[in-house]
Amino acid sequence: MKKTLNDIKDLINKADCILIGAGSGLSSSAGLEYSGKNFESNYKDFIDKYNFEDLYSASFYPFNTQEEKWAFWARLIKLNRFNKEPLKLYCDIYNLVKDKEYFVITTNVDGQFEKAGFNKENIFATQGDYVYLQCEKDCHNKLYYNEELVEKWLVNTNDCKIPSDLVMKCPICKGNMDMNLRKDAYFVQDENWYKQDKRYSEFLDRNKNKNVLLLEFGVGFNTPGIIRFPFEQMILDNKNWTLARFNKDTRSFYNLEDRIIEIQEDIKKFIEEKEI
Repeated sequence: MKKTLNDIKDLINKADCILIGAGSGLSSSAGLEYSGKNFESNYKDFIDKYNFEDLYSASFYPFNTQEEKWAFWARLIKLNRFNKEPLKLYCDIYNLVKDKEYFVITTNVDGQFEKAGFNKENIFATQGDYVYLQCEKDCHNKLYYNEELVEKWLVNTNDCKIPSDLVMKCPICKGNMDMNLRKDAYFVQDENWYKQDKRYSEFLDRNKNKNVLLLEFGVGFNTPGIIRFPFEQMILDNKNWTLARFNKDTRSFYNLEDRIIEIQEDIKKFIEEKEI
């Protein structure tokens, strides 16, 4: 039987606590566009110069200079992280679960859960965050908040470059800086990363014998070992746990389709469904 938003609300009301797992499909549904008209309008100069086709592939482009690299990243960070208003879909999800004990694990790096009102102590962003820079070669375990620097980069960008004197260098090894995004072996897991990892483990252990609802939003097969496969293992190990999977591809590694509530509609469309 096809599930409705009312069915999900009923599961939330009956649950002792909520575990949310979120991937890129959630932000895409919420309105962060990595291709299409928004990409074309916001990055036209970069598209013309570098022949970019979408934002995801552009983020891996091997710029020849640091001046070009940070001009591009300044715009990406501003548009996807420092626009002050949270995306409505995240706010809607927060309103669904805010009265319950909850925890969020996400591979998204756009900070939307915190902006929507979720307690940052209950959010484990495993893959980093657009707001932080790190040493490119992980020479020390510290992250650098970049909002002020991003604003300087933006107002001083010319011909897809920033001035050389605005290029930040690592304060320790004097080498290049990079985004704190997990893309290679040099990703910095700072003290806060480990703190949130511990909080996640404590949440799971504390609630292992309770009625837990797992809400999995837009998690694909890019990094399934972080959320998708572990969530399936959790419901396999805990008979009182229920998994609601919001994804067009609802296949399960453990062949547990009968224990997974499958919602293949667009997440935004489903969450905005009017109550019956």
